[in-house]
Amino acid sequence: MGEQPPVYDGSSDRRAPADQATVRRTNLGLVLRHLRDHGPRSRARIAQETGLNKATVSSLVAELSERRLVSTGDVDRAGSVGRPGLTVHLDGACVCGIGVELNVDYAAALVLDLRGEVLFEQRLGLDIPALGAERTLDAVAGLVRDAVAASAARGARVIGLTVAVAGLVRSVDGVVTLAPNIGWRDVAVLDGLHARLDADFPIRVENDANLSAIAEWAMGAEARTPDLVYLTGEVGVGGGVIVAGRLLRGAGGLSGEVGHTSLGDPDLVCGCGRRGCWETLVGLAALLRAAADPGDPVHDPARDLEDRLAEVARRAEAGDERTLAALRQVGTGLGTGAAVLINLFNPRVVLLGGYFAVLGRFLMEPLLAELEARVLGPDVAGARVALSTLGFTAAVRGGAHEALESVFDDPTLVPVPELTPAGAR
Repeated sequence: MGEQPPVYDGSSDRRAPADQATVRRTNLGLVLRHLRDHGPRSRARIAQETGLNKATVSSLVAELSERRLVSTGDVDRAGSVGRPGLTVHLDGACVCGIGVELNVDYAAALVLDLRGEVLFEQRLGLDIPALGAERTLDAVAGLVRDAVAASAARGARVIGLTVAVAGLVRSVDGVVTLAPNIGWRDVAVLDGLHARLDADFPIRVENDANLSAIAEWAMGAEARTPDLVYLTGEVGVGGGVIVAGRLLRGAGGLSGEVGHTSLGDPDLVCGCGRRGCWETLVGLAALLRAAADPGDPVHDPARDLEDRLAEVARRAEAGDERTLAALRQVGTGLGTGAAVLINLFNPRVVLLGGYFAVLGRFLMEPLLAELEARVLGPDVAGARVALSTLGFTAAVRGGAHEALESVFDDPTLVPVPELTPAGAR
């Protein structure tokens, strides 16, 4: 059996004495993950590639099929010896996960089924700092209820919800300890949503950049790259680091706050109250401040962010020197911080998300020049810089993906449908 790529499971090692039921759940998950990561396979091929025997694989596939998590399709003739078998496909249209993101001026929700297909997507314009935590959670609960109803209408059962917040998140109890850009401190998001939702599924709260990094690893243009750094730029600047296929959370689960490293102008005050944070140099506010006067429409928070960024891009393409100078300044600053991260983590890819991806074509030249000047290893230590293709949906996609991980850990969480008695209506 060839070397398998690393599998991100979003959790610590699960090492405990295994009884027969536990072994079976583990093997069910192994087959399900294998189909997700490698595509349709015959039972014989699954057995060969996973090391399980053929009889066990047939039994596991039969149970996964009963739970409507897999289905059979065409004849698999690739590399077959003897009679070819039918391919087994990941199905799972009956189960879904919800991702929700809270940011400065919006809340968004997205629902994915087990195959990664979008069942529901909605984005609400909200002034979250002005609303405050309680009214924001009211709005989020309504958004979740809409997502659950839309999923049920598609015949899908919600298996979990993950909420992404830009800030320091204590994921063990779902408390946002500090989110300076939305003005939250010690907000019990998990308890607040439990109080508002009659949910029969687990709810988790995570940092938005970490979830975005997970989404890039799972379904982005650089999916399954075992070592990558993700940087996102919106009002704040965040980062997520994947090392050997696993998210680097840190001792207290608070890693990724790269926007608050001391790489900016020491005279500028950050939203967190400190001076000289990196996001004062490369955050969206820094770009817009350099590119346009205060009364310019690109500063208007009532306008959709993507429309404002499209206007910045239009001006750059038209050769507006002030806009181009602002983009060069951000690109250089972005390269300064990215060089530190490359020297520290030696990733294969640095992915730019958020507004960095939208305007990436204007940022890339000064960014790469800065990397060449500052990264110690030859050829920028073997790192490439790429633009995210997930846009502003990365965090909600990562949240939905995380919610669905429980099914891959234990497929028996999805019940076998009850049979309708013959003649019943």
